[in-house]
Formats: sequence, C-alpha cells, structure tokens
Amino acid sequence: METDGTYESRDTKGGAVPRPTAPPTDGRSGATPPPHLPPGRAHRPTGGGPPGAPPRPSTPPQQPPATAPPAPATPPAVAWIDAPRPEAAPGTWRFRHVPPPPPREARKLAPVTVAGLLIPLLLGLLIWSAWRRGAVPYQWIPLATFTPGDWWYSGTTSPRDWRGAEAHVVYDGLFFAVLVYAIARLGAWSDLARHLLADRRPTARAALTAGAALIVLTFVWPDAFPGIGWEPLPLVAPLLSLVVLLGGGYDVLASPALVYPLYALITAAVLWPFARLGGWGALLRARLGARRAATAAGTRPPLDPAAPPPLSQWPELRAAGHGPAADLLTAELWAGRMNDVDCARIRRALEPGRTHPGGPAALADAVLSRGAATGAHPSGDRDLPGRTAVHDLLVGQVRIGRCVAEPRNPAAYRGVGLALEPAALATSLLVVGPSGAGKTARLSAPVVESLALQALTGACAVVAVGTADAPLGPDAAYDVVVHPGDPASPYDLDPYAGLTDPDEAAELLAEGLVGDVENLDTRRAATTLAQLIGPYRAVHGRFPSVPVLRELLEAGPETLAALLDRLPVDGAAVMRRELEARIRQAGTAADAGPVLADRLSLLDRPAFAEFFGADGSGVRPFSLKSVVHHPLRVRIKLPASGHEEASRLLARLVLAQFLSAARTGTKRAHFVSLVLDDATGALTRGTVRSLQRLRPHNAGVVLGLRTLGEVPEALHGPLLGAVGCRVALAGISTWDGRGFAETWGKEWVETTEVAHHTVFAHQPMTRFIHYLRKKATGRAVTTDAVTTRKVERERWSASELAHSLPPGHAVVSLTTAQGTHTPPVLVDLRG
Repeated sequence: METDGTYESRDTKGGAVPRPTAPPTDGRSGATPPPHLPPGRAHRPTGGGPPGAPPRPSTPPQQPPATAPPAPATPPAVAWIDAPRPEAAPGTWRFRHVPPPPPREARKLAPVTVAGLLIPLLLGLLIWSAWRRGAVPYQWIPLATFTPGDWWYSGTTSPRDWRGAEAHVVYDGLFFAVLVYAIARLGAWSDLARHLLADRRPTARAALTAGAALIVLTFVWPDAFPGIGWEPLPLVAPLLSLVVLLGGGYDVLASPALVYPLYALITAAVLWPFARLGGWGALLRARLGARRAATAAGTRPPLDPAAPPPLSQWPELRAAGHGPAADLLTAELWAGRMNDVDCARIRRALEPGRTHPGGPAALADAVLSRGAATGAHPSGDRDLPGRTAVHDLLVGQVRIGRCVAEPRNPAAYRGVGLALEPAALATSLLVVGPSGAGKTARLSAPVVESLALQALTGACAVVAVGTADAPLGPDAAYDVVVHPGDPASPYDLDPYAGLTDPDEAAELLAEGLVGDVENLDTRRAATTLAQLIGPYRAVHGRFPSVPVLRELLEAGPETLAALLDRLPVDGAAVMRRELEARIRQAGTAADAGPVLADRLSLLDRPAFAEFFGADGSGVRPFSLKSVVHHPLRVRIKLPASGHEEASRLLARLVLAQFLSAARTGTKRAHFVSLVLDDATGALTRGTVRSLQRLRPHNAGVVLGLRTLGEVPEALHGPLLGAVGCRVALAGISTWDGRGFAETWGKEWVETTEVAHHTVFAHQPMTRFIHYLRKKATGRAVTTDAVTTRKVERERWSASELAHSLPPGHAVVSLTTAQGTHTPPVLVDLRG
C-alpha cells in the first residue's frame, strides 16, 4: 500500500529543513522584527495570500492602495520548528507523522450474504412482473377501498376519468417503493455496500458512491441522458400524479415554481442515501476547512488559551520571565537568520538540567548579546558544508528509508518512515551486507552526517573511521582529521590513547596488535608490553615510539640490561622487577616479543615514519579521550591499498581505545559514538565483551561488515547478541541469514490446513449419483476438513533473508537504551 505521503511529511529531500539565508554576521546582527510582525506574534500556518488574488501590476499605481500589504508566508524555519512530532514507536520518523489506520482483517463476503442478496432480488423481480400484468391476487382491493367510487366504473377499478388514471399511477409507485424497501432490507444491501467501501479512502468512497448515484439517476431521469431509451422507474410519475390529484387538475404542473423544486426534491431524495454512505458531507467540510485555512494563511489566527504555545515563540524563556530574549530569537527565526542547528542547540540549552552554566538569566543575556549564535560550537560552524540525508535535529533523527507496507511488517510500521537516533544507537548498530548493497551510502554516511550535525548542537561527539575514499563527508565537516601515512595530516594517532598507566596502555595496545591472533592470549601480550613501556617511561618520561618499541621487543638480554642499568635504584623497584622478568623471558620458547614485534612491523613502515609518537614529527598526537569531554567531530582515515593489514590493526586499536574511553564516567551530557565503516578484523573477544557495557555510558558503536565471515565464527552469536540494532541488507548469504534468523527468534502465527476426504456412499442411489458425478467431473466426491491452529515460525528465515529481499531493501530491528525494541521490519532504503 503506497501512502503517497499520507502518514508523514512529503518532504524527502530536506526541503523542509531551514538553512541560513546569509552567512551569520556577529552577535545580534541587528535583528528586529518587521513592522507587520510583532515580536510576540503567534505562529501562523504556512501559505501566502488568498487564492485567486490578482497579480501585482508591473508599474506602481498612481494612488497607493487603501488596504494593508499582505503578510508574508511563514518562513521554513518557523514551519519546521512548529511542525508536530507525536510520540511513536521506536524508529518511526516523527516529523509530521500521522499513524496509519489500523488494518482491517481480510475477509470474504459470506456465501449466505450473497444468496441473501440474490434471492430477494429475483423474488422482487417476479413479484413486480406479476404486478405489472395484474396477476397478483386481490391486487386492486386496497385501491378501491381507499378511493372514491365515482372514480371507477361500477364494480371495477377501471378509471372513469383522469382521476382514476392518476390514482393507478400513484398506486403502482407506492407498491414499487414498498417492494424496493423490502428487497433492500431482506437482501442486506447496506451491509454489502459497507463491506465494499470499508477499506476505501474518503475520496475513493465518495467517487464510488457518486458513480452508483449517477447510474441510479439514469433510471430515474432517462430523458436527461442522451442515448438512453429505457423506461424510467416509477418514481417521478407517481409523485407528479399525486400533485395533480391534490391540486385538482393538470394546470398545477404549469407552474415552474412548483415543478422545478419538486424535481430538485426528487433528485436530492435519490442522492441522499449515497451521500450518507459515501461521507460526502465530511469530505466537503474537510475540503472547505482546508480552503479556508489556505485563504487565511496570511492573517493571524485567534489564540487558543488551551493550546500550548508554539515552539517558535520560545515559551520556556517567556515562562522564566525573559521575554526580550524570546522576542529576539523569534525575530531571528522569522527573519531567516536561524537554521535547524541553531534551534536545536538553543532548545537543548533550555532543557531541564542542561541550562546555561550561569543559569537561565545568563542564557538570556547571551541571547541578547549574540542572538542566533548563542552557544555555538567551538569551531564556529553552524552547519555542515553539505547534506545528503534528511534530518530532524529537534529530536535527533535521520531518515534512512520507508517501511514497506506488507503483511510481514507490523501494522504500526507499514508505510511510515524509518529513522535512527541516539536512543537507538546507544545500543550499538551492526550492518551486514555485500559491497554495493548500500552499507556506507545509505546507512553509515547518513548516521555520520546526523551525528556531526548534532555535535554542532553540543548533543554528541562522533568518530568516523574509514578509508580515505569512503563517502563519510568532506574534511571541512570535521574538527579533527587524522590520516596516518599522509604528511599533510595535522594530527597523529596516539597508540597509547593518552594514558599514563603502563598497564592500561599495554592492554589497549595488545588488543590492537594481537587481538585477531588465536594462538596468543592478549593478556600475555599485554604483560610483555607493560614490562617494556613501563621502564622506558620511567627512564625517558614518555612511552616509546613504534620503531623504538619494536626494537625493545626484538632486543636480547644485553640490550635490555642497558635499559635496566639506567633505571634509578631507589623509587623504581617495581619497574626493575618488571624489566628483569622480561630479560629472563627474552629468547625463550614462551617469549611473545617476536610475535608482537612482527605485528608492530606493520606500522613501522616508511609511509608511517612520522606517525605514532615519532620524535620530532611535528604532528600533534590525538587521543580518543577527547571525545568523552568535548562534542568533537573526528575523522580517521585508514591507509588505503598496500596497507590492508595495517588498516585492520589500526581499526582494532581505535575500537579498543574508544570502548575504553567511552566507559569512563556515567554522567556525560553528550552522546559519544564511533562509526566503523569497515569492521573487518576489528572485532575480538575483548571488544565484543566491551560492547555490552556501553549502554549505561551514553555511547554506542556502528559496525559495518560485508559478511559475518569477517568475524571469527565463535563471535557470531555474542556479536549479534551484544548489539541492540541489527540491519541485514539485500544480498547476504544464507549463512549470515541464519545468524540473524536465530537472533530475531520466532513468533506465533495462525495457520489453516484444509484436508480433502473422500465421501463413501452406502445407499445404492447415492452411489449411482456419485458415480455419475465422478464420470462428469473426473474427480471423486470429497468433503473438506478445515483445521486452524497456532504454530511457531521464524520471523525471517535464512532463506528469505538471502533470496527474498529486493535490491535496495533491508530488514532492520532496533532497540533503545531504555529496552524498547521493534520486531524486524522490511525497509526500502531508497524511499
């Protein structure tokens, strides 16, 4: 079922998202409301002047018009912020969302109803035919009883004059009306009409009933339709004959003042049941109301004291007694100097518990001094260089597609838009689909763009990780861009995550180096690294760079003994003990140093000579701990072709550092997210365990995989269970589909089974009849046994996920941080 925008906004290209009309200047920018727009005015519906208004002349008239100039249309920013956003099921695109009507259960018209319609109709035709021929017993007795005797010849009902003839016509019409009423009641015509019109839209219902009324009118007024030559129904003639009898002659029909109203009354009586059944009145009132609203778009509607004030009037500031600040923001909004980022940022500062550091008064003073630029992002940006997705920053949503209107989708999601927001991303998102299925362009890129916009409002921080050619936005859309291997990169990635504790730093570094090595435990690798970087830091005051650390891992006891000699005797007993243990292990069969050095050699290449803590490199080290404290937009560009293994190692390292940093603190005001466009080889046992611990810390991870085979098989189940949001794109294999099917589980469905049983006859005559029927039809006589039962079936089977998803579609399930979840729904990512 195509909704055609019935259940949500028709704006699918972002046209409803306001943008600044000009670059912001400074501070208040002299914003004052236009003369016709007082600062405290109420919100008006979108629209211009009344329809049909004459165009303005090309040259000014000699005399100015006496009427006031028409008020301007509502700016896009005002219409956007005042648009309704009702509460809805998780994942529903809430911008101007209208819940779809509850589906009517598919049912067929009962055979009894069909027979009950046809039998009275046939019987009525027979009775009417007999009535016309005068074959009904005692047909004329009521006519002779209730009419004067001088109208008839003696002992008969043959008309003596014109009055008897007109009485016959009235009598036939009266019997026809009673007969039609009886047939309609016995045949349940109203039930049949309601069944046929139950699922129709108002316009379709009105059109169908209008067509049926037109057909009936052709039988009532056949002369009014050229080419129709059948006899009219006995409806108009009996009424005219009744008027003639009451008026005392045919002269009464010569008066147009009587005849034409009578014709109109007959036509209205014929149309009335069709108008009532088709809801013509309600549809007409709705159209007139819309016309009046469009006509009055340029006028100020009366304020409703019971209705809440529109958001464009900044009611929170007015309630706190800061009317001038609210008036200024209203004027900025109506003047087009505010966009959705400004609105969302200031409204976030007005939320309870998130006020300006100095309180509401300080926020009002900042508004009076800076206007729409109040509380702007430290970078000074108030928008991104470009947008590719549709966003609603007031609720933090980004639209990713439209739910398909099919029976497998729940009724509340059929035909509505599907959106992602931080409440769902806080449970982490896993996207699985082959190359070209839309993993990056239709999911990762819109999510990164949404989080970057929300970072400008102070609501979140985002770290986007992918190759340099991944379409995750231009560098100008980020505050920090880290590109290992590019000499022009102003930032370096700190392999030690900005930590000072050698044990913590060694644990994270070991997760990145050997997290995908099955025969080496990360704890043993972390111990080996801690035994080296701790003493080195005690001697040099910093952690070793990658080349130096590789030399230490490959060094023999003699080289390590030189480092031991440089350790102070007093105050470094622990570090001496660690280094002595490393010296004893060096060169033994259980030494993990060579394996670590071999893995570290992936980063100790000429392309990365000036990165990863190199001395005198001139680039600033960046630690992921920064996103925990500031709403930063970070882009990490992984090395491209030629360094695939190094890219995977860095992805593991970044993921481990992010999971460690995000779990520090639970009172963080902004949401923290990591988007890993290609998580191939990045997931380990340790990182999968850490994913489950992110939900209480207002953080989440978005992971993209071409197939679950890029993750160790032992982690398939834990990974699907650790994330709360799952997306299966079209084109996945049955092996991947099996994992999703098991995760989504089963549901109870009602099935109907029909069994055909052969009928065995025992009587000779019945056998003979069955024999003839079998010879005529070629089939044995059977009876049907219908069994209805409830069974458990998979919501989406592995075969359906692998072979039934159309291109550009995906099956999506979401879970919010509060525990609310949605069943898997089929989504058109292109809608």
